[in-house]
Amino acid sequence: MSGLLAALSRLGLRSSGLTTAGFTDRDPPGSLYTGLAGKICPVPTPRPTPPDTGEVYELLRGVIDPELGSDIVDLGMVRGVESAADGTVSIKIALTTARCPLRGQIQKDVTTRVGSLPGVGSVEIAWAELTAEEKARTMGNARLRAAESAPPTAIPPTAKVLMIASGKGGVGKSAVTVNLAAELAQRGLEVGIIDADIWGFSVPRMLGIEGRLQAVESGEKKIAPKTKRVGRGEIHVVSMGLLVEQEESALMWRGLILSRAVQHFLEDVCWPTDLDYVLIDMPPGTGDVQMGLARMLPRADMIVVTTPAVSAQKVAVRVVNMGRRSHLRVAGVIENMSVFVSEEGKEYALFGRGGGQALAADAGVPLLGCIPIDPSVAEGSDEGRPAVLQPGPAAREIRKIVEQIVEEIVPPVEMQSCSARILEAAIANLDAVGTGPATG
Repeated sequence: MSGLLAALSRLGLRSSGLTTAGFTDRDPPGSLYTGLAGKICPVPTPRPTPPDTGEVYELLRGVIDPELGSDIVDLGMVRGVESAADGTVSIKIALTTARCPLRGQIQKDVTTRVGSLPGVGSVEIAWAELTAEEKARTMGNARLRAAESAPPTAIPPTAKVLMIASGKGGVGKSAVTVNLAAELAQRGLEVGIIDADIWGFSVPRMLGIEGRLQAVESGEKKIAPKTKRVGRGEIHVVSMGLLVEQEESALMWRGLILSRAVQHFLEDVCWPTDLDYVLIDMPPGTGDVQMGLARMLPRADMIVVTTPAVSAQKVAVRVVNMGRRSHLRVAGVIENMSVFVSEEGKEYALFGRGGGQALAADAGVPLLGCIPIDPSVAEGSDEGRPAVLQPGPAAREIRKIVEQIVEEIVPPVEMQSCSARILEAAIANLDAVGTGPATG
């Protein structure tokens, strides 16, 4: 026996556990034992235990969707996990789109993490695409997690936030913002406007608001928004145009200074507690301000403004992409400067046709409306009188758009019970009767 051990040693073979009594569970795989008829045999390697699917799911929680910022399990993208006896782990993953450009990164993360489990021989991934209902649920989960980690703002939690965005300047985004706000206020709603177009502020002029923002003491120093009564409601505005000495002053800011200015509007404004909506007039494009707003307001909805021109529509697609990557819900598209209608009723497509419909179809969202070219819009913007407050084709289309917003797309939160609203209306009617002219 000792001669055999010496020979094995010279050959570099392990001989630990060599015994005439067979091998035990304590003998490591690869060591030798004496089998039947004195045959020298290696201790066999035990068959690995297939990994538990629960362990696989736990590891998959570490795989983050780069666009949505949450793990693929919580987002509902993992449709199933199977573990075979031969160590093969099969995973079915559904993506938001089958052509997801980041699929390779997700695949690498999944195979690396799951492949590190003991007993895993190979990892097989079957790809699928989320259904429309699953996409909505996945985006809802992503928005919820983003909201949980978002910094606090001074905007009342019950206020609905609408970001009015565009891919490029010159499409009438600010005029659309102001007219939407004016129509919402006419309906008796309380509306805030944040003019986040720091360089190109124009909301104060379009609403006929003058003066400068003032600080108020309410335990801590806050900015009081400028307020304008419109119909049965009010519009409350903050804008760089209400902070600079002159409207023509150029703001040569960038980067952190821009982001900090917007942060002040979100954190340091003394907004009314009964706000129904906050409309944000976004700067065009997808820069620092847009990304900062999306990070601080993940519960916001986005409405994208474009023109019929294909060039504007192609640029606006980038804004839709930015919004979704930032967990914002793209609620709809508005086509502005759609057609010009002559006094004879003939339509002229001065900027082309179909840009709004093409963008809405590409984004999978509704086309809320097509606002025609109407001189009253430009005149009203210059004079501080929103076009929606005057008769005209643009006003009619804007009212239809707002009707969709409050009834279907982003309805306001009911602040009071129906009974309370009925009581308030009854009291208002009694007051009106009491102050009316005497009869009899």
